[in-house]
Amino acid sequence: MDALFLLLPISLLFVLGIGAAFWWAIFAGQFDDTRDAATAILDDDDQAHPGAH
Repeated sequence: MDALFLLLPISLLFVLGIGAAFWWAIFAGQFDDTRDAATAILDDDDQAHPGAH
């Protein structure tokens, strides 16, 4: 039972920290442009350049 009194506040601090990090990521624009990163590999130029071996 004594461990519960230690683990509950620690877990609540972790939850608050993760929530704060997620809140910051949303408002800092981390999720604004998700499509370009996903399609960047498809837009790659696969043609050989002159002089390339």
